[in-house]
Amino acid sequence: MRKDPRLKDLPPIETARLLLRALKLSDAADTFEYASDPAVTKYTFWYHHKSMQDSKAFISWLINDNFACWGVIHKENDKVIGATFLHSFDFKNRRAEVAFNLARKYWGHGYGTEVAQALISFGFEYWALNRIEGTCMVENVASARVMEKVGMTFEGVLRKHSYAKGQFHDMKLYSILRNEV
Repeated sequence: MRKDPRLKDLPPIETARLLLRALKLSDAADTFEYASDPAVTKYTFWYHHKSMQDSKAFISWLINDNFACWGVIHKENDKVIGATFLHSFDFKNRRAEVAFNLARKYWGHGYGTEVAQALISFGFEYWALNRIEGTCMVENVASARVMEKVGMTFEGVLRKHSYAKGQFHDMKLYSILRNEV
């Protein structure tokens, strides 16, 4: 599958503490540093990275598939501390899904909220989306809280919705509409 041209060459997004910019293969060392932590990948659809090759393959997948993907760069130290993306685009119906992951060291300091808010604003402005969704495994309390903090509405639980790591997972579904921001 070829990458949708609308998802290529995306501009950087700047927040108070972060720069969201194109993820590059040269970010593999920083990516490995956070993605090799099993706590970071506990609620993701991918396993923690065991080698730099895993991180390079992960970055290649994100930048070559139909994701609008950014590396999350901490301005203070110019380090990649995570990745964020909009995916599952439906341009006809003007909707997409937001996702993010961050290094454990940065949990609990508002970075997830900062990233999610920036991507929601970008999606509504850049593509004129009408609806942005977010999902998380029901056990992932922290991601659910981030979505609530950025004004997303809990819509329900999608039972056995996603298959990852050898089992089906119930997923919480959240959304925010363009006219709600």
